[in-house]
Amino acid sequence: SPLPPTPLSAAERGAVLLSCALSCAGSALLLLAQARWPELRTRPRQLLLHLSLADLLSALSYCYGVLRDFQRSSWDCVLQGALSTFANTSSFFWTMAIALYLYLSIARGSPVGSGWLWGFHAVSWGVPLAITVAAVALRKIGYDASNVSVGWCWVDLDAEDRLLWMLLTGKLWEMLAYVTLPVLYILIKRHINRAHAALSEYRPILPGAPALQPRASIADKKLILIPIIFIFLRIWSTVRFILTLCNSPAVQNSLLVVLHGIGNSFQGGANCILFVLCTRAVRARLLALLCCGHRARPGWPLR
Repeated sequence: SPLPPTPLSAAERGAVLLSCALSCAGSALLLLAQARWPELRTRPRQLLLHLSLADLLSALSYCYGVLRDFQRSSWDCVLQGALSTFANTSSFFWTMAIALYLYLSIARGSPVGSGWLWGFHAVSWGVPLAITVAAVALRKIGYDASNVSVGWCWVDLDAEDRLLWMLLTGKLWEMLAYVTLPVLYILIKRHINRAHAALSEYRPILPGAPALQPRASIADKKLILIPIIFIFLRIWSTVRFILTLCNSPAVQNSLLVVLHGIGNSFQGGANCILFVLCTRAVRARLLALLCCGHRARPGWPLR
């Protein structure tokens, strides 16, 4: 027999709502930094901007779902499910696009031109939109008893082909990212390590030469951490997805539910911590802005 709906306690909902609020604030801060300081608009940060937009929409739609804590399918359940499906899937694609950009520019040393960028936009916005429109048109979005969500709506568990649509509307791309991102990350890291080794080998015979900079800038190196953060945050939803397929009552474990809710909604907050609060150039400008024009100390460490 199918699993009963997963009840959500006030504490569980509160934890996920806090995560949504922090993610919205973090994504908004990233967008503000891009708009306020044009000199920070490097190519990697432009890609991060689009990831932040997807994460902001995702957190807002999850927030509405957790507040409503749907008990059945309704028009706003379908609307919320469609928005979160689109934003969540887009976030997967933008995360993979960033990893691919880093691989091409750092490990391969290839210039990533406007053609690649248009391709990233077409895939990362277009594919999720097409999937979401198809899912809504075929009435596959609806109430999922919080067994594969935390209060919000996703794929209707009454649909006969629910597994296919769960894969198409998120899980297939999520699991593809689990494989693709570590491979690209390892290749990038190997290249950086080799570059450092080559520089350290020749530096002793060039005592008067300045320290050479590897092709990867500090910002690019930090962007490498996005896949690691992504996997750590997303793995809990995959665990509950598998438990639901196995009809296991463990899917209702309170800790797992909270980790799933926070993991799905906190990507924007995590990126803000990494690329605003822990980045000296952005942090100094932000502090100067908050202090009404007083100059922030530029020498603060990154940590």
